[in-house]
Amino acid sequence: MKKLLTKQNKEIILYIIFGILTTLISWGTYALLINLFSLSILISNALSWVCGVTFAFVTNKIWVFESKSWQLQTTIKEGTAFVSARIITGILEVFGVPLLSLTGFDKIFFEIAAKMGLSMKLFYTEGIYSKAVFAVVVIILNYIFSKLLVFRNQKKD
Repeated sequence: MKKLLTKQNKEIILYIIFGILTTLISWGTYALLINLFSLSILISNALSWVCGVTFAFVTNKIWVFESKSWQLQTTIKEGTAFVSARIITGILEVFGVPLLSLTGFDKIFFEIAAKMGLSMKLFYTEGIYSKAVFAVVVIILNYIFSKLLVFRNQKKD
């Protein structure tokens, strides 16, 4: 059990846990803004993204990468790098999903789903498999950016 909780494994496990919580906060905020405040989809989506990224930054800073300094200069530097990385991976996903889908990537999985007898519309949603691939790519890139660029000076007071 101790081997499982090495520093690297602990970091990855916490990254996954807080990633799931970030997604729930983003989706929950989106639903709240749409249903309770009747905001537009565009504004609700933008605000839910801000809430999710803010939550991710704080949890990644404190628990995942254990960056201890809250000095204004350090926090601004880390925050700017964090948001910039999230914007880059967001743009990558926005353009990458349709491009991958245009190559016919999803059709391979549509055929597999048909052979498996899966009939739910979800399994035949255009771009769904491309989106899944890019979700994994974005998660990995966000981790790498956070580890190597954003919180590289971790644990310094």
